[in-house]
Amino acid sequence: MSTPEFASNRDNFCYRHPDRQSFVLCQRCLRTICGECQTPAAVGVICPECMKNERKNRTPAQKRAERRWGGRNTAMAVTRSGKPVVTYALLAVTSLLGLIGLIPGIGEQLNSQLAFYAPYLYPSLSLLSFEPWRLLTALFVHGGFIHLALNMLALWMIGQSLEPMLGRARFLALYLISGLGGSVMVAILAPLTATVGASGAIFGMMAALLIIGRHIGANVTGLLVILGVNFAFGLFNPGISWQAHLGGAIVGALVALIIVATKRREQRIWQILGLAGLTVALLVIVAFVPPLIILS
Repeated sequence: MSTPEFASNRDNFCYRHPDRQSFVLCQRCLRTICGECQTPAAVGVICPECMKNERKNRTPAQKRAERRWGGRNTAMAVTRSGKPVVTYALLAVTSLLGLIGLIPGIGEQLNSQLAFYAPYLYPSLSLLSFEPWRLLTALFVHGGFIHLALNMLALWMIGQSLEPMLGRARFLALYLISGLGGSVMVAILAPLTATVGASGAIFGMMAALLIIGRHIGANVTGLLVILGVNFAFGLFNPGISWQAHLGGAIVGALVALIIVATKRREQRIWQILGLAGLTVALLVIVAFVPPLIILS
Protein backbone atom coordinates (compact mmCIF):
# COMPACT_ATOMS: atom_id res chain seq x y z
CA MET A 1 0.00 0.00 0.00
CA SER A 2 2.88 2.36 -0.67
CA THR A 3 2.37 2.96 -4.41
CA PRO A 4 2.35 6.55 -5.66
CA GLU A 5 -1.31 6.18 -6.67
CA PHE A 6 -2.27 5.13 -3.16
CA ALA A 7 -0.25 7.83 -1.46
CA SER A 8 -1.65 10.55 -3.69
CA ASN A 9 -5.26 9.68 -2.84
CA ARG A 10 -6.12 11.63 0.29
CA ASP A 11 -9.22 9.45 0.83
CA ASN A 12 -6.86 6.72 2.05
CA PHE A 13 -5.71 8.85 5.00
CA CYS A 14 -7.44 10.21 8.10
CA TYR A 15 -8.89 13.65 7.37
CA ARG A 16 -7.81 14.87 10.83
CA HIS A 17 -4.35 13.24 10.69
CA PRO A 18 -3.19 13.32 7.05
CA ASP A 19 -0.12 11.19 7.79
CA ARG A 20 -2.13 8.20 9.08
CA GLN A 21 -3.43 5.51 6.73
CA SER A 22 -6.89 4.14 7.34
CA PHE A 23 -9.64 2.25 5.57
CA VAL A 24 -12.39 3.08 8.09
CA LEU A 25 -15.09 5.61 7.24
CA CYS A 26 -17.19 7.69 9.59
CA GLN A 27 -20.73 6.38 9.30
CA ARG A 28 -22.14 9.91 9.34
CA CYS A 29 -19.96 11.95 6.97
CA LEU A 30 -18.18 9.02 5.21
CA ARG A 31 -14.74 10.59 5.66
CA THR A 32 -11.72 8.42 6.45
CA ILE A 33 -10.70 8.37 10.13
CA CYS A 34 -7.85 6.71 12.02
CA GLY A 35 -8.14 4.65 15.18
CA GLU A 36 -7.64 7.67 17.45
CA CYS A 37 -10.56 9.50 15.83
CA GLN A 38 -13.03 6.61 15.94
CA THR A 39 -15.91 6.55 18.42
CA PRO A 40 -18.03 3.35 18.46
CA ALA A 41 -21.69 3.94 17.59
CA ALA A 42 -24.73 1.74 17.14
CA VAL A 43 -23.53 0.95 13.61
CA GLY A 44 -19.83 1.33 12.82
CA VAL A 45 -17.88 4.33 14.11
CA ILE A 46 -18.20 8.10 13.88
CA CYS A 47 -15.65 10.90 13.85
CA PRO A 48 -15.19 13.57 16.56
CA GLU A 49 -16.94 16.28 14.55
CA CYS A 50 -20.02 14.14 13.95
CA MET A 51 -20.00 13.12 17.61
CA LYS A 52 -19.92 16.79 18.59
CA ASN A 53 -22.89 17.52 16.32
CA GLU A 54 -24.76 14.51 17.71
CA ARG A 55 -24.28 15.79 21.26
CA LYS A 56 -25.64 19.21 20.25
CA ASN A 57 -28.78 17.63 18.81
CA ARG A 58 -29.67 15.51 21.82
CA THR A 59 -33.07 15.90 23.39
CA PRO A 60 -33.40 17.07 27.02
CA ALA A 61 -34.33 13.49 28.00
CA GLN A 62 -31.15 12.14 26.40
CA LYS A 63 -29.04 14.79 28.15
CA ARG A 64 -30.57 13.85 31.51
CA ALA A 65 -29.87 10.20 30.74
CA GLU A 66 -26.23 10.98 29.93
CA ARG A 67 -25.82 12.68 33.29
CA ARG A 68 -27.43 9.71 35.05
CA TRP A 69 -25.02 7.33 33.31
CA GLY A 70 -22.05 9.26 34.60
CA GLY A 71 -21.37 11.65 31.73
CA ARG A 72 -20.61 9.04 29.09
CA ASN A 73 -22.05 9.58 25.63
CA THR A 74 -25.04 7.43 24.76
CA ALA A 75 -23.38 5.85 21.75
CA MET A 76 -20.59 4.53 23.93
CA ALA A 77 -22.97 3.41 26.65
CA VAL A 78 -24.87 1.11 24.35
CA THR A 79 -21.88 -0.46 22.59
CA ARG A 80 -19.61 -1.68 25.33
CA SER A 81 -17.84 -4.70 24.01
CA GLY A 82 -17.59 -6.93 21.00
CA LYS A 83 -19.89 -9.62 19.76
CA PRO A 84 -22.82 -10.87 21.87
CA VAL A 85 -21.18 -14.22 22.58
CA VAL A 86 -23.50 -15.08 25.49
CA THR A 87 -26.48 -14.59 23.19
CA TYR A 88 -24.89 -16.87 20.60
CA ALA A 89 -24.08 -19.48 23.25
CA LEU A 90 -27.63 -19.45 24.59
CA LEU A 91 -28.96 -19.73 21.05
CA ALA A 92 -26.68 -22.68 20.30
CA VAL A 93 -27.43 -24.65 23.48
CA THR A 94 -31.17 -23.98 23.45
CA SER A 95 -31.52 -24.70 19.74
CA LEU A 96 -29.60 -27.96 20.08
CA LEU A 97 -31.72 -29.19 23.00
CA GLY A 98 -34.86 -27.92 21.31
CA LEU A 99 -34.12 -29.82 18.12
CA ILE A 100 -33.28 -32.97 20.08
CA GLY A 101 -36.61 -32.51 21.81
CA LEU A 102 -38.34 -32.88 18.43
CA ILE A 103 -36.96 -36.38 17.86
CA PRO A 104 -39.71 -38.97 18.51
CA GLY A 105 -39.02 -41.02 21.62
CA ILE A 106 -35.82 -39.24 22.65
CA GLY A 107 -37.47 -35.82 22.63
CA GLU A 108 -40.31 -36.73 24.95
CA GLN A 109 -37.89 -38.22 27.46
CA LEU A 110 -35.58 -35.19 27.35
CA ASN A 111 -38.43 -32.74 27.80
CA SER A 112 -39.89 -34.71 30.69
CA GLN A 113 -36.51 -34.68 32.45
CA LEU A 114 -35.95 -30.93 32.05
CA ALA A 115 -39.46 -29.41 32.12
CA PHE A 116 -40.52 -27.39 35.15
CA TYR A 117 -43.18 -28.99 37.33
CA ALA A 118 -43.60 -27.45 40.78
CA PRO A 119 -44.30 -30.72 42.68
CA TYR A 120 -40.68 -31.74 42.02
CA LEU A 121 -39.70 -28.99 44.46
CA TYR A 122 -41.78 -30.45 47.29
CA PRO A 123 -41.09 -34.18 47.60
CA SER A 124 -42.77 -34.38 51.01
CA LEU A 125 -46.04 -33.24 49.45
CA SER A 126 -45.84 -34.91 46.05
CA LEU A 127 -43.89 -38.15 46.68
CA LEU A 128 -41.68 -37.17 43.74
CA SER A 129 -37.90 -36.80 43.79
CA PHE A 130 -36.40 -33.40 44.66
CA GLU A 131 -35.24 -31.79 41.39
CA PRO A 132 -34.76 -28.02 41.92
CA TRP A 133 -32.68 -27.62 38.75
CA ARG A 134 -35.93 -27.76 36.78
CA LEU A 135 -36.43 -24.10 37.74
CA LEU A 136 -33.80 -23.27 35.08
CA THR A 137 -33.52 -26.29 32.80
CA ALA A 138 -37.06 -25.60 31.52
CA LEU A 139 -35.58 -22.58 29.69
CA PHE A 140 -33.68 -24.85 27.32
CA VAL A 141 -36.45 -27.17 26.10
CA HIS A 142 -39.54 -26.28 24.07
CA GLY A 143 -42.91 -27.65 23.16
CA GLY A 144 -42.45 -27.66 19.38
CA PHE A 145 -40.56 -26.15 16.47
CA ILE A 146 -42.67 -22.95 16.27
CA HIS A 147 -42.28 -22.38 20.02
CA LEU A 148 -38.51 -22.84 19.73
CA ALA A 149 -38.18 -20.69 16.60
CA LEU A 150 -40.13 -17.73 17.99
CA ASN A 151 -38.21 -17.69 21.27
CA MET A 152 -34.84 -18.00 19.52
CA LEU A 153 -35.74 -15.23 17.10
CA ALA A 154 -36.61 -12.97 20.03
CA LEU A 155 -33.40 -13.93 21.85
CA TRP A 156 -31.32 -13.18 18.76
CA MET A 157 -32.99 -9.83 18.07
CA ILE A 158 -32.98 -8.52 21.65
CA GLY A 159 -29.69 -10.07 22.73
CA GLN A 160 -27.70 -8.32 20.01
CA SER A 161 -28.70 -4.95 21.48
CA LEU A 162 -29.00 -5.76 25.15
CA GLU A 163 -25.85 -7.82 25.74
CA PRO A 164 -23.39 -5.15 24.49
CA MET A 165 -25.31 -2.62 26.56
CA LEU A 166 -25.06 -4.59 29.81
CA GLY A 167 -21.93 -6.66 29.35
CA ARG A 168 -21.79 -10.44 29.18
CA ALA A 169 -21.99 -11.31 32.87
CA ARG A 170 -24.90 -8.96 33.60
CA PHE A 171 -26.75 -10.12 30.48
CA LEU A 172 -26.40 -13.77 31.49
CA ALA A 173 -27.54 -12.91 35.02
CA LEU A 174 -30.57 -11.10 33.59
CA TYR A 175 -31.50 -14.06 31.40
CA LEU A 176 -31.19 -16.70 34.10
CA ILE A 177 -32.75 -14.70 36.94
CA SER A 178 -35.68 -13.71 34.69
CA GLY A 179 -36.15 -17.36 33.73
CA LEU A 180 -36.08 -18.26 37.41
CA GLY A 181 -38.70 -15.59 38.06
CA GLY A 182 -40.93 -17.12 35.41
CA SER A 183 -40.72 -20.56 37.01
CA VAL A 184 -41.39 -19.13 40.47
CA MET A 185 -44.52 -17.37 39.23
CA VAL A 186 -45.74 -20.61 37.64
CA ALA A 187 -45.17 -22.40 40.95
CA ILE A 188 -47.27 -19.77 42.75
CA LEU A 189 -50.13 -19.27 40.28
CA ALA A 190 -50.25 -22.65 38.52
CA PRO A 191 -48.37 -25.16 40.73
CA LEU A 192 -49.77 -28.22 38.96
CA THR A 193 -48.90 -27.04 35.44
CA ALA A 194 -45.82 -28.36 33.66
CA THR A 195 -44.02 -25.75 31.54
CA VAL A 196 -41.15 -25.59 29.07
CA GLY A 197 -39.56 -22.77 27.12
CA ALA A 198 -37.46 -19.64 27.42
CA SER A 199 -40.46 -17.30 27.37
CA GLY A 200 -39.94 -16.13 30.97
CA ALA A 201 -36.36 -15.12 30.18
CA ILE A 202 -37.43 -13.48 26.89
CA PHE A 203 -40.06 -11.38 28.67
CA GLY A 204 -37.44 -10.47 31.27
CA MET A 205 -35.16 -9.23 28.50
CA MET A 206 -37.95 -7.14 26.97
CA ALA A 207 -38.83 -5.62 30.35
CA ALA A 208 -35.16 -4.86 31.05
CA LEU A 209 -34.72 -3.26 27.64
CA LEU A 210 -37.80 -1.16 28.37
CA ILE A 211 -36.40 0.04 31.72
CA ILE A 212 -32.87 0.69 30.44
CA GLY A 213 -34.10 2.28 27.22
CA ARG A 214 -36.22 4.71 29.20
CA HIS A 215 -33.28 5.40 31.48
CA ILE A 216 -31.01 6.46 28.60
CA GLY A 217 -33.70 8.63 27.04
CA ALA A 218 -34.73 6.32 24.18
CA ASN A 219 -38.24 6.13 22.75
CA VAL A 220 -39.65 2.90 24.23
CA THR A 221 -43.26 3.24 23.11
CA GLY A 222 -42.92 0.57 20.41
CA LEU A 223 -41.29 -1.87 22.81
CA LEU A 224 -44.02 -1.25 25.38
CA VAL A 225 -46.68 -2.04 22.78
CA ILE A 226 -44.88 -5.24 21.73
CA LEU A 227 -44.55 -6.35 25.36
CA GLY A 228 -48.23 -5.67 26.03
CA VAL A 229 -49.45 -7.43 22.87
CA ASN A 230 -47.32 -10.51 23.57
CA PHE A 231 -48.53 -10.71 27.15
CA ALA A 232 -52.17 -10.30 26.13
CA PHE A 233 -51.78 -13.01 23.49
CA GLY A 234 -50.45 -15.43 26.10
CA LEU A 235 -53.15 -14.45 28.58
CA PHE A 236 -55.95 -15.50 26.25
CA ASN A 237 -54.25 -18.59 24.80
CA PRO A 238 -54.72 -21.67 27.01
CA GLY A 239 -51.64 -23.33 25.55
CA ILE A 240 -49.28 -20.58 26.73
CA SER A 241 -48.07 -20.06 30.29
CA TRP A 242 -48.84 -16.39 30.90
CA GLN A 243 -47.68 -16.93 34.47
CA ALA A 244 -44.10 -17.47 33.23
CA HIS A 245 -44.39 -14.35 31.07
CA LEU A 246 -45.59 -12.29 34.02
CA GLY A 247 -42.91 -13.57 36.39
CA GLY A 248 -40.14 -13.12 33.84
CA ALA A 249 -41.21 -9.55 33.04
CA ILE A 250 -41.47 -8.51 36.69
CA VAL A 251 -38.12 -10.00 37.64
CA GLY A 252 -36.42 -8.71 34.47
CA ALA A 253 -37.59 -5.21 35.33
CA LEU A 254 -36.27 -5.59 38.89
CA VAL A 255 -32.89 -6.78 37.57
CA ALA A 256 -32.71 -3.76 35.25
CA LEU A 257 -33.59 -1.38 38.09
CA ILE A 258 -30.81 -2.85 40.23
CA ILE A 259 -28.34 -2.47 37.36
CA VAL A 260 -29.19 1.16 36.54
CA ALA A 261 -29.16 2.07 40.23
CA THR A 262 -25.64 0.62 40.68
CA LYS A 263 -24.08 1.44 37.31
CA ARG A 264 -20.91 3.13 38.54
CA ARG A 265 -17.75 1.09 38.97
CA GLU A 266 -17.51 1.79 42.70
CA GLN A 267 -21.04 0.41 43.13
CA ARG A 268 -20.19 -2.98 41.61
CA ILE A 269 -20.32 -4.82 44.94
CA TRP A 270 -23.79 -3.42 45.62
CA GLN A 271 -24.91 -4.56 42.20
CA ILE A 272 -23.70 -8.09 42.88
CA LEU A 273 -25.33 -8.11 46.30
CA GLY A 274 -28.57 -6.75 44.86
CA LEU A 275 -28.78 -9.42 42.16
CA ALA A 276 -27.81 -12.13 44.64
CA GLY A 277 -30.43 -10.87 47.09
CA LEU A 278 -33.12 -10.95 44.40
CA THR A 279 -32.18 -14.53 43.54
CA VAL A 280 -32.31 -15.60 47.18
CA ALA A 281 -35.67 -13.87 47.61
CA LEU A 282 -37.08 -15.82 44.64
CA LEU A 283 -35.81 -19.09 46.09
CA VAL A 284 -37.32 -18.30 49.49
CA ILE A 285 -40.64 -17.44 47.87
CA VAL A 286 -40.76 -20.64 45.84
CA ALA A 287 -39.74 -22.68 48.89
CA PHE A 288 -42.54 -21.47 51.16
CA VAL A 289 -45.41 -19.86 49.26
CA PRO A 290 -46.54 -22.64 46.86
CA PRO A 291 -46.70 -25.34 49.60
CA LEU A 292 -49.02 -23.05 51.59
CA ILE A 293 -51.23 -22.68 48.52
CA ILE A 294 -51.25 -26.41 47.83
CA LEU A 295 -52.01 -27.31 51.46
CA SER A 296 -54.82 -24.75 51.65
